[in-house]
Amino acid sequence: MTPIIHATSPAEFLTVVPRLLGFVPQRSVVLVPFRRGRSRGALRLDLPPDDDRADEIAATMMGLVCRVPEADGCAIVVYSETDAPARALVEGIERRAEACGVVIVEALWVAGRRWGSYAGSDAGSVPSADDLPPGLGDVATPEANQFAGADLLPLDAARSDAVENACTALDAAIRALVLTDAEHPPADAARIDPRAFAAACLLDDLPAFVERLLSEDAATLDPFEIAAAAWALGRPSLRDIALICWIDGIDAGDEAAHAQARWEDGDEYPSEIAMRLWGEGARPSPERLGRALLLARQVASAVPASRRPGPLAAAAWFSWALGRSTHADLFAQQATAIEPEHGLAEIVRSFVGAGHLPDWAFRLDEPGR
Repeated sequence: MTPIIHATSPAEFLTVVPRLLGFVPQRSVVLVPFRRGRSRGALRLDLPPDDDRADEIAATMMGLVCRVPEADGCAIVVYSETDAPARALVEGIERRAEACGVVIVEALWVAGRRWGSYAGSDAGSVPSADDLPPGLGDVATPEANQFAGADLLPLDAARSDAVENACTALDAAIRALVLTDAEHPPADAARIDPRAFAAACLLDDLPAFVERLLSEDAATLDPFEIAAAAWALGRPSLRDIALICWIDGIDAGDEAAHAQARWEDGDEYPSEIAMRLWGEGARPSPERLGRALLLARQVASAVPASRRPGPLAAAAWFSWALGRSTHADLFAQQATAIEPEHGLAEIVRSFVGAGHLPDWAFRLDEPGR
């Protein structure tokens, strides 16, 4: 169950904000939309380096708040190293809010442990965990900032070597499987590990394979399963089937696989499937998206660098789908550093650069959610 936290003062409210976000913001503007007195989540945006485009940026920020259904209030919290930063931006947000009929509940700034109000002389120290009133301390305070969790995971050398060998063997197995009758491997060809052929066969029913991966512990996957997952995520047609399956389940994955086969035969690709990858449609399970993100991150961490762009781009997409645009951009940057024109990574970076979030990020009250 989602806990209900009552904050009765600005100082107490500031202890809630990192809990809403799941991290402690740095150099950020955080907007907390309200509906009838209750918060509807939180939006974090980078603090602009100057006030040159304050009105334009304020309009974009308030536009995001207004996409939250029935939002009638908003709190502003600016995190920086200095007291009362970006005043022109805050004033611009306040003007835009008034024009939209949104009440500014609070306009606060935080610099280290100090806080203050843009509206008056209220100021003080953000309470520590030991100073919180009953109820507020029941939800753990995050310690990391917004960048934590967007890096590769450490692996021991033995596991890395095992995965690299599995990737090489899988390549050889797939090449052998696609040889025509007129082609034969040389007589002195090295023996291919039988496990690689078994891994290649997993790709024959990709939805079943990737759905099973989602239910397993990503940190303990077999090296050949990691190799097969990376192979699929490295090829756009298979990657999109995997993404759709991880978004909506195995039946949707089967539909995407059939649609891909028909498209390769000349049929039109169904728009309703493509639009899922653009963030349209019913809100997916955040828990399911989170498991897919962890899986993609584990695969990217385990495989050799040359095979990382596909799983890194998948991690970028799932981060974006969860509303974590900062992480999405960092994963996508890692992918394009290896493969500069990687399609999915470039798409995710364009989403982030345009401030585009999935439509479902703004719809929190669908039946069953």
